[in-house]
Amino acid sequence: MVTFVNKLTVHGDIDTFLEVKSRLTAYMSAQPGYIGHQALRHLGDERVFLELAMWQDASSHQQAVRSEEFQILVKDLAPLATPEPGLYRTVEKSPDVR
Repeated sequence: MVTFVNKLTVHGDIDTFLEVKSRLTAYMSAQPGYIGHQALRHLGDERVFLELAMWQDASSHQQAVRSEEFQILVKDLAPLATPEPGLYRTVEKSPDVR
């Protein structure tokens, strides 16, 4: 399993950003290898979001983001937010976390 982590700093309209993010999430959640996700919003700065998405493997995530449909959807995000994405693998977790 891998985790996609994306810090998004919104510089456009937040409501429009949330709509675009919702469309992207709907698309990604329907892709092979997608396990689940969590979206977080910074308590001290409402324009900063953190997306965590779990995937079965890196190749499943890469296939999803290389698709033509994803490329069309993600273009709407560029004028609204600056992303800082990356794929991570777990190196340590507490015993009570699955």
